[in-house]
Amino acid sequence: MASVFSLPSSSFLCPLKTTRFRTKIQSLHSSPKSLLINSLQLQELDPNIPEPVQTFWKWLCEEGVVSAKTPVKPGIVPEGLGLVAKRDIAKGETVLEVPRRFWINPDAVADTEIGNVCTGLKPWISVALFLLREKWRDDSKWKYYMAVLPESTDSTIYWSEEELSEIQGTQLLSTTLSVKDYVQNEFRKVEEEVILPNKQLFPFPITLDDFFWAFGMLRSRAFSRLRNQNLILVPFADLTNHNARVTTEDHAHEVRGPAGLFSWDLLFSLRSPLKLKAGDQLFIQYDLNKSNADMALDYGFIEPSTSARDAFTLTLEISESDDFYEDKLDIAESNGLGGTAYFDIKLGQSLPPFLIPYLRLVALSGTDAFLLESIFRNAVWGHLELPVSRANEELICKVVRDACKSALSAYHTTIEEDEKLMEEGNLSSRLQIALGIRAGEKKVLQQIDDIFRERELELDELEYYQERRLKDLGLVGEQGDIIFWEPK
Repeated sequence: MASVFSLPSSSFLCPLKTTRFRTKIQSLHSSPKSLLINSLQLQELDPNIPEPVQTFWKWLCEEGVVSAKTPVKPGIVPEGLGLVAKRDIAKGETVLEVPRRFWINPDAVADTEIGNVCTGLKPWISVALFLLREKWRDDSKWKYYMAVLPESTDSTIYWSEEELSEIQGTQLLSTTLSVKDYVQNEFRKVEEEVILPNKQLFPFPITLDDFFWAFGMLRSRAFSRLRNQNLILVPFADLTNHNARVTTEDHAHEVRGPAGLFSWDLLFSLRSPLKLKAGDQLFIQYDLNKSNADMALDYGFIEPSTSARDAFTLTLEISESDDFYEDKLDIAESNGLGGTAYFDIKLGQSLPPFLIPYLRLVALSGTDAFLLESIFRNAVWGHLELPVSRANEELICKVVRDACKSALSAYHTTIEEDEKLMEEGNLSSRLQIALGIRAGEKKVLQQIDDIFRERELELDELEYYQERRLKDLGLVGEQGDIIFWEPK
């Protein structure tokens, strides 16, 4: 059994703040009417808005994605760039709608020149190649959108070795390195099988750093909770920032509506989850279930004030060398688990309900192994939800506490040292993330250790299987004494 690291997420979710911009600007060709509309819209923008964003906004106006009725606009916000309300907005009010022709997803890739060579690729890889190709092309339909995408974020996949040393010992470091290895392997494969054999479609160099850029953009900006949409970038909508005050994810919808003059199509519709005053920033919730480590990996920020985001993944495994491996595996699978099980433990919350029964199952041995017999198969999980024997309970406490102590020893600082650094302030954004992650993980590990330390102190007071069985048979009295029946 071990508590090494959690597997990297394979999903790509939601948008991220945009703080760095490309400076390459293309000239615009517009009709007098569209120029009039755009000039009115541009007058509403903060003059400090970077020029690429103003150009992008002008393009959205020309394409009819933005109109005078659109109640939000780009603005300079504490996160960098975001969307702010032009007027008061009611909770649940639709704030933007983006027609399907402006979505970037695998279907959009399939309709381009590289569609055929991307057939059979993982969806995210095909979209990544599309982004890199469109970023390179001067005549790209998406050039104004590409110009506002950041060159990087504070996601840990972009950290230097020195910066990564600040999360030494954390599960986030292990996950980050695993993700980087995964992306590198996928790049080598697609380079050999797709990019190099199709130089006419990719007549420009694509490096591993370029591929990481595209991966990071998808990981941080893509919406994946729409019906029938596993991966979708939505220009304009992805300027929306995250805020912990939003406690629902029910803000993005796929609807049918007007998508141009005399045309109807699917629209990406975004509703405000909060009531806003004019000038307030529009926020959404990126993901309620992600831990701070997930947030740091995907989006490049954490919620230091939200303790429920601090988590540690305890990884448990039924050893294949276990004499009862097949029986234990069968019981685990019958209850929705497997030979390896991952339990996310959050700060200030109870242990996952299946954690203790699974621990008891893994530790079953000796005289307790009778519970693995087929006659008990339908009822064994119910027995594992309660203490089996003192030896079994003592073993699971020891194993978990040893794992916690081992994990805590891998950090190069204490909780107190981390908190002192945070109090002193004047930290870079990445160091703030590192401090928050390692302090949070250590607090969760300390919480787990405390739970099982208290359990060790209660071992003599717990009621175990044999005692419960004797009571069921009426062979134990109220005081716990064994009843002997005298023959008549």
